[in-house]
Amino acid sequence: MEEIKHKFIEVNGLKLHVAEIGSESSPAVVFLHGFPEIWYSWRYQMIAMAKAGFRAIAFDYRGYGLSEQPTEPEKTTFLDFDNDLLELLDALNIPKAFLVGKDFAAFVISLFVVLHEERVSGFVTMGVPFMLPGASDYGLPEGFYITRWMEPGRAEADFGRFDAKTVVRKIYILFSRSEIPIADENQEILDLVEPGTPLPYWFSEKDLAIYGAKYEKSGFRTALQVPYRAMAEQLNVTARTVQVPAMLIMGEKDYVLKFPGMEDYIRGEELKSLVPKLEIVFMRKGTHFVQEQMPNEVNQLLLSFLLQNKST
Repeated sequence: MEEIKHKFIEVNGLKLHVAEIGSESSPAVVFLHGFPEIWYSWRYQMIAMAKAGFRAIAFDYRGYGLSEQPTEPEKTTFLDFDNDLLELLDALNIPKAFLVGKDFAAFVISLFVVLHEERVSGFVTMGVPFMLPGASDYGLPEGFYITRWMEPGRAEADFGRFDAKTVVRKIYILFSRSEIPIADENQEILDLVEPGTPLPYWFSEKDLAIYGAKYEKSGFRTALQVPYRAMAEQLNVTARTVQVPAMLIMGEKDYVLKFPGMEDYIRGEELKSLVPKLEIVFMRKGTHFVQEQMPNEVNQLLLSFLLQNKST
């Protein structure tokens, strides 16, 4: 990973940690991470895209990884993340970029495309389709992990029993499964992972140590706010049809597919009406972390999409 360069760029009064590889004159691809991730979750994709002639950029959101914390993490919104992305593009002199995001980054990208479509050459999301953030009644029991983590203090108490590395370990294991994480009434979410459960085969102890060290620094205050607690905020932005090329990559073993209504939304007409140039790819063995689990296959899909649309 030594070929990836790191720097800090100030946007909206905060210094964000930015990783970059590739020529500044090449078409830009900006990668946005999910939770419990940081820029490092795109390590395989960044190197592959740069070798294929693209400028690959990944950054830690405000309050994540090595980026600075906002003064009031509990007031952070999805719009803050989008404003950071917009100002970051300006700071890097990028008039238009491809956006690639995983997990809740799909909300960040969807919102950005709706607000700033002229700055987007195309976008790819993984694990979550194009949709705006918003309150949703999933129709799932009280022990559903999103419901639990939206409750102020509940996740803090759950996470606080462990060091940051152990929290990331447990969540990576949990989110790699095909079942929706739902705890019993008197059980905490992290207790769904028994002590001694091995990491997924594709995620090494070295990888975990890198994630753990970054979350040890940042903590989870901003990460619990966005995405989980910011979901219910009214953004006064409505979904509309976007005309840029797009791709959705879903693992068929991704637990998100089991959210009530999710598969119908992905396979039905509503998503296609909002993103008419969308291509949907299902990966038979893929889980929620396809970009780390199956990097070669994901890289091939990304490169095909980027090369097809780089003149857009």
